[in-house]
Amino acid sequence: MSLPLVVLLPFLGAIAAPLFAQGGRTAIAVASSVPALIALAALFPHWEALADGGVVLHTYEWLPAVGLSLSFRLDGLSLLFALLILVIGLLIILYARYYLKEKENAGKFYALLLCFKGSMLGIVLSSNLLLMMIFWELTSLTSFLLISFWTHKQDARRGARMALAVTGGGGLALLAGILILGNIVGSFELDDVLAAGDQIKAHAMYPVALTLVLLGAFTKSAQFPFHFWLPHAMQAPTPVSAYLHSATMVKAGIFLMARLYPALAGTEQWFYMVSFTGMATLLLGAYVAMFKHDLKGLLAYSTVSHLGLITLLFGMGTQLAAVAAVFHVINHAIFKASLFMAAGIIDHETGTRDMRRINGLWRYMPHTATLAMVAASSMAGVPLLNGFLSKEMFFAESLELNLPGFWAWLPPLVATLAGIFAVAYSARFIHDVFFNGKPVDLPVYPPHEPPRYMKIPVEILVFACIMVGLFPAISVGPLLHIAASATLGGQVPDYTLSVYHGFNLPLAMSFLAFFGGLLMYSQRQRFFDFHARFKEVDEKAVFEAAVLRVEGFANRLTARIENGSLQRYGLLLVLSVIAVAAAPLADVGVFIGENGLSPVDSATAIGAAVLILCAVLTAVFHRDRFTALVLLSVVGLVVALAFARFSAPDLAMTQLSVEVVTIVLLMLALYYMPSWTPLETATPRRARDVMIALVAGTGMTLVTLAMLTQPFSSISEFFLDNSKPGGGGTNVVNVILVDFRGFDTLGEITVLAIAALGIYAMLKNTALTPPPGDGQGHGWTRDAHPLMLKLIARPMLPLALMVSAYIFLRGHNLPGGGFIAGLITSVALILQYVASGMTWTQDRVPFKYHTVIGIGLLFAVIAGAGSLAFSYPFLTSTFGYITWPVVGKFEVASALVFDLGVYLTVIGATLLALVSIGRLSPHSAIKSPKGGV
Repeated sequence: MSLPLVVLLPFLGAIAAPLFAQGGRTAIAVASSVPALIALAALFPHWEALADGGVVLHTYEWLPAVGLSLSFRLDGLSLLFALLILVIGLLIILYARYYLKEKENAGKFYALLLCFKGSMLGIVLSSNLLLMMIFWELTSLTSFLLISFWTHKQDARRGARMALAVTGGGGLALLAGILILGNIVGSFELDDVLAAGDQIKAHAMYPVALTLVLLGAFTKSAQFPFHFWLPHAMQAPTPVSAYLHSATMVKAGIFLMARLYPALAGTEQWFYMVSFTGMATLLLGAYVAMFKHDLKGLLAYSTVSHLGLITLLFGMGTQLAAVAAVFHVINHAIFKASLFMAAGIIDHETGTRDMRRINGLWRYMPHTATLAMVAASSMAGVPLLNGFLSKEMFFAESLELNLPGFWAWLPPLVATLAGIFAVAYSARFIHDVFFNGKPVDLPVYPPHEPPRYMKIPVEILVFACIMVGLFPAISVGPLLHIAASATLGGQVPDYTLSVYHGFNLPLAMSFLAFFGGLLMYSQRQRFFDFHARFKEVDEKAVFEAAVLRVEGFANRLTARIENGSLQRYGLLLVLSVIAVAAAPLADVGVFIGENGLSPVDSATAIGAAVLILCAVLTAVFHRDRFTALVLLSVVGLVVALAFARFSAPDLAMTQLSVEVVTIVLLMLALYYMPSWTPLETATPRRARDVMIALVAGTGMTLVTLAMLTQPFSSISEFFLDNSKPGGGGTNVVNVILVDFRGFDTLGEITVLAIAALGIYAMLKNTALTPPPGDGQGHGWTRDAHPLMLKLIARPMLPLALMVSAYIFLRGHNLPGGGFIAGLITSVALILQYVASGMTWTQDRVPFKYHTVIGIGLLFAVIAGAGSLAFSYPFLTSTFGYITWPVVGKFEVASALVFDLGVYLTVIGATLLALVSIGRLSPHSAIKSPKGGV
């Protein structure tokens, strides 16, 4: 099974799992587990290759022009993180089955959880940095939705917004850093980037790229000073906290540092930025965790501290420190996920997480207490548990840094002090929750053990803590080796995974941390009194205040610019263009290129004069709306003649059809508006506007004159040469629309459909009373649908449809095509509405325009996707020749199906929009059950 399918499986599960919600929580939990089980089975066969130092690659070209490919890479490091994501994800699914209440939307929860799992798998398995960036942002979005799952809680919504803002901002920095790395290396493929480490470090942009990449990693992994979002994300359901904020999402930044370690590490900039950030985070998180009363708050800050520990190890720059960092990634994920789940059980069974109230739970929940105490002991670094081994490696590496003078004592001093705090807050977790008297005012009393299967995930993780602590070489040694090898680029130093290495300085530091932590906890009241002297900063309040200030500034700026005046918007736009273009045009001056001016014949001169005169008169008579509309229609007609004059029949037919549709649309709108508007602008202001318009128009004239009189190369030659051999058609315009730039056309008809549906939605329940007359005292004629117009319009419909079919079928080789044919059909049907009325026409239209739009888009997508079945890119067309009796040999192109989709979408969208406006009057808004809108 390919690696892309491993990434895709959770997303498919997110679609399928909610379908099982009706079967109950067990059914949906089982369904949500299937993708992870299949993915684990798919990864298992690669173990042997990875154990030998191999790498599994799957690459599919996507957008090679920008360096983006669907490349996936499995090595020891990505395997380690994939196993953490999948295995702990499975345990979280089982745990959530019992954690979520009956009334909660389990389908939504599991769908979001699976989407997040797929996004994380995408990060760790991507071999293309741009592809990894896509999944990186997906984790931010899905985590935002998971943190705010309890939407009724304001703190959950605020915490989610804070997490999205911080990690999203870091994502933008990371994107910039990745773009710089790709520019330095000349590729975004991970293998190329890792192999170009020396080139990257020697480049002048290395400090900038490093800073930007680390900003992305630090924000994601809650490093100081971006750590504040993680504790406030604890308002999420506990399964989310256990999964995202201990084992997966916060490890994404750690993974990024490990992934790019061969390419970016080994310099002074890396050492100082990474190690000192990790050191500050390690101490700050450990200190604050000691004084948190909320159970998840304590675990959140301890997570911040341990993430700082891992970051510090990577920052040290030595190979053994990197191995220790990878080892602690494993250990921290195991004991912290189990602790969060234990905290969730306590909250679930007592109704509170306040450690000042949940005392003495040992007598009520001995099984849960035992599991939680083992996990907390592992977090504290107690011997014979997994946390002790990686923490001892951390102590050892802190002694190996050869810093000058006093600075040589700083790393081991910080390491020991953080170890003391870790023991202290772990002891507080154990003693205050499970001993320390009796419970105080519990919302749920008496507490009791949770359902049996709710404890199984915790039991598995605690068992892993013990197994790794007692038998590290057997239980985790092979996985650690291949992960460390991938992190270091294949060179793994000698190290020993053993419970006891003899009495040495790191062991002494461990004992000092252990007994120092117990002493600190025994004197905790003094430390609480000391801490109380300082005003506690509410990061959420600071963040919200900053957001409000930025929002206020944006609102004030917007109010100055957007005052609801279309005239002001046009003025600012034109003035901005003049200001930007003035200096360059002044340097260039007025000139005519070497091609010179083309001769102007009398017909062209007359057409240009009429065009200019009518455009000016449209502005002059804009207060008389009907006159302005007539003049505007003349402008459109002359433009269509200009297209025909300069050998662009396709554009001429399109322009003419669009003009008819537009004039009808404007006439419908003017029917409900006054025919004349009073003068609203003072004379000085009009004079100013005329001057600005003259300056802008003169500038555009000079730019156009300079451009069109110079030699230039055009892509048109390529289209002319390849239209017939590549697209199978001699009508270059149509071939461009349905073949060379079919993606553009698909997007355009989609936008057209959305616009029509938007008009329909806005006007669906709207009714306007039309004016009694034309605004000049003349009443409307009683004959709304004159007999002569009916007699002319009805026989024209079949003729127009025949012309439309002809234009459509010949479009690939002669002027025409789906767009023009669709407009002609629309004009013919609009004429029926105008001549015979809404009710008469809709009684004879046996379909809804919504359906026509949908079928048109479906045809266009099917035509594009059909090429994928033959391993060709989307919207690749083909053509061939068929011989029929009488007709003879003729050409058939697959693009005809796509053009049919364009044809139907144009008809549906045009008529849906116009009929929606036409039925605004209560006299015409008579719905027919047979068709129409």
